[in-house]
Amino acid sequence: MILADKIINERKKNGWSQEELADMLNVSRQSVSKWEGAQSVPDLQKILKMAEIFSVSTDYLLKDELEPDGNNEIKPLDDDSHESLRKVTLEEASEFISLRKKIFPKIGIGVFLMITCPVILVLLAGISSDYPNILTEKAATVIGVLFMFIQIATAIYIFVSNSGQLMKFKFLEEEAFETAYGVDGMAKERLAEYEPSNTKALTLGVLLCVLSGVPVVITSVMEAPSIVVICMVCLTLILIGIAVYLFISVCAVYSSYKILLQTDDYTPKKKRKNKKLETLSSSYWILIVIIYLVTSFLTGAWHLSWIIWAVAGLLFALVRNIAEAMIKD
Repeated sequence: MILADKIINERKKNGWSQEELADMLNVSRQSVSKWEGAQSVPDLQKILKMAEIFSVSTDYLLKDELEPDGNNEIKPLDDDSHESLRKVTLEEASEFISLRKKIFPKIGIGVFLMITCPVILVLLAGISSDYPNILTEKAATVIGVLFMFIQIATAIYIFVSNSGQLMKFKFLEEEAFETAYGVDGMAKERLAEYEPSNTKALTLGVLLCVLSGVPVVITSVMEAPSIVVICMVCLTLILIGIAVYLFISVCAVYSSYKILLQTDDYTPKKKRKNKKLETLSSSYWILIVIIYLVTSFLTGAWHLSWIIWAVAGLLFALVRNIAEAMIKD
């Protein structure tokens, strides 16, 4: 029995997935996959570590003539087994990255439109309140709601027309897979190249989120006219929209490389958890949409009901974290 077979045998015997063994050895799952496929050989330090983990001798691992104890029972492999994984070619990986670079800036624009859709309504409502001789409240509501629905419709069109193109590669975010020769090297190289851009976008986005509430606070403290406060509220929404656009258009592209490398939030274990959370996320946002529309139509306070989205965004993070903590691996 060669080293590759012995690694497979000992891993199965302990009931570990390739991902779990890779974590213990501080290597990528692809490295373990290549060892088990006899495509590469682990270095001496990794062999010593495996001997310790498997509770076997290094002689047993290194000498082909030494066979394992036939009495040891082998546990069934989990869903991450090497034999059942889909292989991603270099061409598919390149197409996946190019597609996300093309689509996510558009998705970012769609999200920006959704976040800022109440801006015109809020601004016109403020003008009609302070200057009724210029614009009546009824006219402000009609024009504001019209523009809001135009922005929402445009955003939905962007989401629907672009999300379908990503369905081809949805399995990369939901399932474990293995990569063909050259994919890991390409992903690691591009990840390193793109990291400065991601860091800048992330830093600027966080800074805009932090500063977005400053104009409203300052104008409130200074007891500025209501129209000025309303303008600052609109500015706050625009700044948040720009921040989210940066997160989506740049950071989502950066995550493409991590998806291919199956690291951080894209390990097989994390994917299994995220799949369980999908139903919760969908149900949550459908409920928020219903609450928003019902509240807005019943009260007619479209210039105020947008706050539901801000509160829902904060609560979503809390709800998701609680649900994630409750879900077992």
